Amino acid sequence: MKKAVSRKLIIDGNAVYEIDEECMLKKRLDVEKKEKQNAGEGSLRENTERQRRDGENYR
Repeated sequence: MKKAVSRKLIIDGNAVYEIDEECMLKKRLDVEKKEKQNAGEGSLRENTERQRRDGENYR
């Protein structure tokens, strides 16, 4: 049985965006998980700034 795909269509003037809600949820959960892991090391923003400064890949 096929899984239903949850998508949202956003129309902004002449631009059309299709948002995959499952992907966005997974990304948000991944970010929250990283924030919890880094809680003792400072905020996610501080870590991102530190990575940029140190030349690490901050994706």
